[in-house]
Amino acid sequence: MLEHPYVVIVPASFLLGLAAGYTMHRSDFCMAGMFRDLFLFRQTFMLRILVLAIVASMVLFEAARLLGLLTPYPFPLLGPASLANIIGGFLFGTGMVLAGGCVVGTLYKLGAGSLLAACALAGLIAGSTLYAEVYPLWSALVRATTAFPGKITLPEILGVSPTWLIGPVAAAGGLLLVHWYRRDGFLRSAGAEGYLQPWRAALVLALIGALSYLLIGMPLGITTSYAKIGAYIEGAVLPEHAASLAYFRTQSLSYQPPVGDLTLSGGAGPGLDAIAAIQWPLILGIILGAACSAALLGELRIYWRVPPRQWLSALIGGMVMGAAARMAPACNVWHLLGGVPILAVQSILFVAGILPGAWLGTWLLTRLVLRRSPGGAELAAARGAHE
Repeated sequence: MLEHPYVVIVPASFLLGLAAGYTMHRSDFCMAGMFRDLFLFRQTFMLRILVLAIVASMVLFEAARLLGLLTPYPFPLLGPASLANIIGGFLFGTGMVLAGGCVVGTLYKLGAGSLLAACALAGLIAGSTLYAEVYPLWSALVRATTAFPGKITLPEILGVSPTWLIGPVAAAGGLLLVHWYRRDGFLRSAGAEGYLQPWRAALVLALIGALSYLLIGMPLGITTSYAKIGAYIEGAVLPEHAASLAYFRTQSLSYQPPVGDLTLSGGAGPGLDAIAAIQWPLILGIILGAACSAALLGELRIYWRVPPRQWLSALIGGMVMGAAARMAPACNVWHLLGGVPILAVQSILFVAGILPGAWLGTWLLTRLVLRRSPGGAELAAARGAHE
């Protein structure tokens, strides 16, 4: 085992981020768009692709666990279920639609030159920072509504081997995917050069998540870093107030990674800790991966000409999403491609909340941000600009 696991964790996070950013940009793999299009256009194609990514992640994670390759299991930063998971998921769904991208979608769009995504990112940092103000009250709600303390996954609650539940769920998901494939197929018509079919992207992202679990000890996740960046900024502007906030003093992560004997720890406060070592290289990699993809296609340029209301929507949506990611806790990528594949209950509750939240976000988007027209052409054009 390595004496200093960071020599593997930091470059692994960066390279996995590069691959994820490149893949998501080439396929326009945007989870915010998946949920928004369900309610805005009644389109389910990309949601089916998301199901493919979840089922593939489920199979890869369980296969690795059976081979004894996953340590720890369940992965760190997951906790027992509580009411906070549903509420956080609901607000996250609303915010990501208004922002025009989820926490990862915002990064790959920023890498391709979208200043609107930069505005959403600023909102994410602001919302994550504001969460520190309500952390004591919110943590009290979490404690009061926690169910099955000490148990994280459905198999743990039921006292059975994960295979007994994951196997049938993955099989049912596979049958559903076969049905969709036979009925409509998984190919999307696209004339763009270099376009990566979403079903391929789903499998690649599932593989990236599995590699992250194997090398780092957890799947992709970045949202604690947004709070950490906010803590640095607030510490520079209001040092005494920042130092008084309990959230910035918490150590949410403490685990032994697969590649070392040392116990690593970290939290949302300022400092070069395990959170910074894992998530900052991942964030940088996603941005640069998307930038490389756009540059190779000759599409790397600054995009900023959108109506003022969309700038405001991106900022407010980002703030709601940032706060919700701390309340839930964590983001859609973490839960959908990390927690759901191992049947983590808090991740399942997060999904239960994100669906009505995305509906509300879409309702607000169409009435307050995008203009409707009888033929829907203006709405479709605005959809493209919002992305």
